[in-house]
Parts: sequence; structure tokens; C-alpha cells
Amino acid sequence: MPKEEIANLALRRSLFYPSADIYPKSPSGFFDFGPDGETIRRKIINLWRKQLVEKEEMVEIFGSQILPEAVFKASGHLQNFNDPIVQCSKCNSLHRADKLIEMHSKGIVPESLSTAELDKLIKKHSVKCPKCRGSDFATVKKFNMMMKVDIGATGDVPCYLRPETCQTIFLDFSRLYKTMRQNLPLGIAQAGKSFRNEISPRNSLIREREIGQIEVEVFFNPSKIDEVPNFAAVENYNLNLMLLGKKTSAISCKDAVKKKLFSGKLVAYYIARLQQLYEAFGIPVSKMRFRELDKDEKAFYAKETWDFEVETDLGWIELVACNYRTDYDLKSHQKESQQKLAVKEDGEEFIPHVFELSAGIDRTFYVALDLAFRKEKRGAEERIYLKLPAKIAPYLVAVFPLVKKDGLFEKAKEIFNELNSFGIDVFFDEKGSIGKRYARVDEIGVPFAITVDYDSLKDKTVTLRERDSMKQKRVKIEELPVLLWKLQADKERF
Repeated sequence: MPKEEIANLALRRSLFYPSADIYPKSPSGFFDFGPDGETIRRKIINLWRKQLVEKEEMVEIFGSQILPEAVFKASGHLQNFNDPIVQCSKCNSLHRADKLIEMHSKGIVPESLSTAELDKLIKKHSVKCPKCRGSDFATVKKFNMMMKVDIGATGDVPCYLRPETCQTIFLDFSRLYKTMRQNLPLGIAQAGKSFRNEISPRNSLIREREIGQIEVEVFFNPSKIDEVPNFAAVENYNLNLMLLGKKTSAISCKDAVKKKLFSGKLVAYYIARLQQLYEAFGIPVSKMRFRELDKDEKAFYAKETWDFEVETDLGWIELVACNYRTDYDLKSHQKESQQKLAVKEDGEEFIPHVFELSAGIDRTFYVALDLAFRKEKRGAEERIYLKLPAKIAPYLVAVFPLVKKDGLFEKAKEIFNELNSFGIDVFFDEKGSIGKRYARVDEIGVPFAITVDYDSLKDKTVTLRERDSMKQKRVKIEELPVLLWKLQADKERF
């Protein structure tokens, strides 16, 4: 759905909006989430936690967002966390060079290209400035995206806002391995924030400066990469893989491992679990792909990289970076900190390797809205609704009294409180016509609505309405908690 439609809905219903927007000079790339938007966002995190972190018996942490300079010296960020920038000589606007070239060439520009190579591509593709349409640019330069902060009264302790959540996990690994009494493979997860001084934030939540991430780092013995006890559960599950120079095709995990498309079963297993998670988010498999990155595209520390991408109105958007980081991170922090980070299992001492699933929360949120957005004509009227899965909708059900008098308001409140006591996310609204109330909850993706009418007082039944089909049926009030639980859990169809 066009991004203007999503932006309009987001602002109209306060799902998300630019931060500090009452001030005209507030920096771009920062967003606030309103009540319903934050609920959807939180449920995305909770579903990730249920479907991946808890099912795979991982441990979850919450790390500091500010870390000392030595951490980023070890990780390579101070030296390598750079984006190429280019300035228009006519209007002086700054742009990220590789993305500017991609916009004009319709191709992918490898991150490893030198500034000189980018200068040549700008001339080759006759790149124009998006702001003034000028075609004269200064030479491309490298810009470090780290956000520096001063700590302490004297400001002599150089620190940075973390540019990715994973560094905290690497720093905590040794402690968690010992204190949580875990064996490898060990998955450590985190939901949190990272910060990148983006040159030109754009496309709403797709390119921000304050980034929400849900991340998993799986630590394992590289000699046991094919020892995955639960692999049988996914071996016949098809993955949408886009191999180098080829079209996307479905291939089973078993065949992908057999053909050595992955480094081992462990990589195939977690990629399968990730695809299943995004199915639960309501993303059609036909809109997904894991795109293999070649040596010029992937990060310097990665032995193998698959970008999980989803097709939207904005094109293919990367939602998750799947990196086989080898032992680069632990080795680097061991060297810089002078602390031993090796482990000993079965008489063998080694530094664990890491496979990473680093997902963007806000990008996932945006894509879920994009693919759930529906607009249709119903006679002379236009209907807008979000076809969100029940598990990430802001509420499972809304409760409406037909009118506020004759005891209907009190009965509706009684039902609201009863459903609330069962842990069901329920919304109450008594204002406006029933039609307008349906329209309001449809717009934010609430799957079901209950209307309490005069018959409810007589026969103890209510009207239950389903969002997508708008079908209605009478249901006994006493049956509502169990029925709604079954509907949310896909144990029953409406």
C-alpha cells in the first residue's frame, strides 16, 4: 500500500509520529509511538519472545545503551562503521552516496566500494540531486555514524551510544555462560535500542537514527555446527532463498544443507525458525526471501550473510540480518580487554562461533502495517482496516453497548471486566454510532467486536463481529472467554 496511506493512518490514529514535532527544528529520524502503536510494537516483541526466545530455550538480557570507547575499538566500529556521503554543489544538501546511486541505477551498490569507485558510478549513471535536480557533486567522503556522549563531570570518559545491540551480548557472554549453567549452543537474546547518526533518514520507520532491535546471538562449537537435535522439526520446511545471481526459489532445509548452501545445519535451523516467526507476524511467504550476500556486500566480520527481506510498496526491505560472525567478536574483545573468553567443553578449549539474527522492530512494525492495510468500497462508502493477526493486534476484541441507557452500558462494562480478568486484551467504546465504532477499531486492526443490545439482557447473548468478513453471530456471554481464546490461538475459525 502507498506509504502516504500508511503515514496518514499512522498520524490520524497516533500509531507513530515524528518525535518532538511541536518544535520546527527537531531532527529527523526519531519517532514516538502512540498508545495503539506501542501496543502493536510490544506485541511484536512478545511474539518474537514466545516463538523464538522461549521455544528455543534462550536467555534474554537487557543491556546498557552507552558503552565505553574501548568496546568499539575492539569491535571495529571506530574504524569501519562509516557511510559514504556526498554533497550537492548546487543546494549543499547531503546524501548517502550508495543509496543515491541505487535510486538512479535500480541496482545494488556493494558497501565495500571505495569512495573513488562511488564517484565514478555517480558520473556513469548521471545521478541527480533529489532536492534540486542538480548533477554536480563534491567527491564522496566517509562519515562515521557513531553517536558520541561525554560521561562524568569532566567529560573525560569517552563513550558512545551503541550502534547495534549485539555488542552488549558479546560482552556478557562469558558471565552468562558460567552463571546460567548453560551448554553450547547458547542463544542470548535482547530487545532494545541502538543509535546511528544516519545521513539522510527517510521512508518513515525504515531508516531511523534511534532504532529498535530484537536480536539473537547463538554461540556454538564450530566443530558441532551439524549437531542440531531439533533439526528434524524443520528439515522438510521450505525456505525462500535467493542465491547469488539467481531468482528466489523454495528449497527444504534438508536439501539446502545437502547442497552446502549453508555453513551447516545450525544456520539452516535458525533461518527456518526466523521465517516461521515472520509467518506468525502475518507476512505471506510469497513476499519473503533470504537474499545471499556476496563478498563485496557482507560485513567484514561475516563468513556468511543472508538478508531477510520482505516485498512492500517501497520495494524489497531488509528486516533481519542473518550473519555467521565466526569467532571475530569474542576474539576481538578478548584481545582488547585482556579477559579470557574461551570456553572448555568435552576436554576442548575454544572460542565459540556466533550466528546472528538481528531484526529491526520498527521496520517489522512498518512492514506488518503495510501488508495488513486494506481499503475497499462498500457501496458508496470506503472502508479501511488493518488485517493484522490476532496475536499482534492492539486488542483482541472491542466491547460496545448499543446505547448508554437502560442498563446496556453497565452490562457491557460487566462483560469488559470479565474478559479483562481472563487476561484478554479488550477495548471499550460507548461513543458514536455502532457503525463508526466498528470503523474505528477496524482501522487499528482489532479482530473482533462485541455489541451488547436489549436482547443481551433477556437471553444473555451478544453479537460477535469478525473484522475481515464483517460477519456476525450471536454468542452466549458465558462462552466468550473460551471462544475468544480459541480464536486468538487459531484453535477455532469464526
